[in-house]
Amino acid sequence: MIFNKYKTLISLVFLISVSSCVSRNTYQRPNEISQERIFRADYLPQDSLSTGAVSWKEIFTDAILQKHIEKALENNLDIRMAIQNMTIAQAYLKQAKSSYFPTATIGPDYTMNSPSLNSSSGQNLNNRVYINQFDITANIGWEIDIWGKLKSAEKAQMAQYLGTVAAQQNVKSNLVAAVASNYYLLLSLDEQKKIIEENIILREKNLETTKALKQAGTLTEVATKQSEALVYNAKSSLLSVNSQIEILENTLSLLMGEAPNNIARSTLITQQLPNEFKIGYPTQVLSNRPDVRQAELNLMNAFELTNNAKAQFYPSLKISASAGLQSLTLDNFFSAQSLFANVAAGLLQPIFNKRQIKTNYEVSLANKENAYLGFRKSLLTAGKEVSDAMSVFSIQDEFITLKMKELEAYNTSVLFAQELVNYGMANYLEVLNADVNRLNTQLNIANARYTKLNAGVQLYKALGGGWR
Repeated sequence: MIFNKYKTLISLVFLISVSSCVSRNTYQRPNEISQERIFRADYLPQDSLSTGAVSWKEIFTDAILQKHIEKALENNLDIRMAIQNMTIAQAYLKQAKSSYFPTATIGPDYTMNSPSLNSSSGQNLNNRVYINQFDITANIGWEIDIWGKLKSAEKAQMAQYLGTVAAQQNVKSNLVAAVASNYYLLLSLDEQKKIIEENIILREKNLETTKALKQAGTLTEVATKQSEALVYNAKSSLLSVNSQIEILENTLSLLMGEAPNNIARSTLITQQLPNEFKIGYPTQVLSNRPDVRQAELNLMNAFELTNNAKAQFYPSLKISASAGLQSLTLDNFFSAQSLFANVAAGLLQPIFNKRQIKTNYEVSLANKENAYLGFRKSLLTAGKEVSDAMSVFSIQDEFITLKMKELEAYNTSVLFAQELVNYGMANYLEVLNADVNRLNTQLNIANARYTKLNAGVQLYKALGGGWR
């Protein structure tokens, strides 16, 4: 008996020693990702700050836009679904943490047994016997985490939960950017509508002038019809812009979790964004961008699941115990003699399991590699988005300046061409061409202002801003 106790103790000491030799691996961020240069050489950061760490309220200062963003963050259905996903993941995390504790069950039981008279046990019986048994049993089972299997499962679930948190933050970041971008586009369409309406008035006046010059014999019917066509062209453009405005209002309403309705707004010319966006270092993109963090958490989850799959190859140490009352009659049920108890401990080493353990391990390795590739891709995508937005944002001021000079030249050319036509020294087609070019330039300027604002929105989102 004493020998058996020492034998068991020696076995446990040996088992613990072996388990320390095959301890679970600890996750570390891959070196090649930490040292990745994700920005273009032209946009290398000059300081350690990043605009992505700034609250969206400091970037989008329009009070009306801020109210729209706040309403979207409160009512948007994607945000609410992301929160439910967090709740689900949190419940699974609590379950994973409780796996360290033993399982326990307790309950009464009743069985009635009547052996067959033709069976081996019934041959000694002349008459049929009915055996009643009453018992109350408490069972406890406990698996000791000697290989870190349960620890890996818990850490994998923790990464899964944090991934849902990052996913919710990513939804917020995308939502803030979507509301701001669509709001600025709506302002741009308002500006275009104003420009077209003003041009309709001018073209109608030009049409009257053309008709008068035709009656005077200076111009032909061709010039009159061309002027008339320009009026119709502008009016059809106005219809198209009005439709786009209504569709955009419907889009913003949906983002705010509301039925389609009119959207309150200010004007395009009053909008301001920071003159400079600070990129920061690549490591800050890792911490600021929720989608990149989520990709790394997916890698951590796959890493821990690989640890868990590897631990399945080793034996499981399980301890079970049961105790309770058991009696053939209710009269003696609560007596001391009805008490029973048993304890069992054992190691279960898998040998043949239809290759399930090895398959799970191989699949976990492939999933880990996929998660690594996804993490690296998300980081490179972030670098591309920052570089793209910076490229667009940095040229818009110069682009608008050139377009303003172009507009000034067209305005002058329209006046000069009209003067020459009045004195019969030029074809009215020159006036029409200058007028069309002037309208297009005005629309291009309004679009360029929106492009700059939208590039700022996209750059802010690319740097990981919007969810704070």
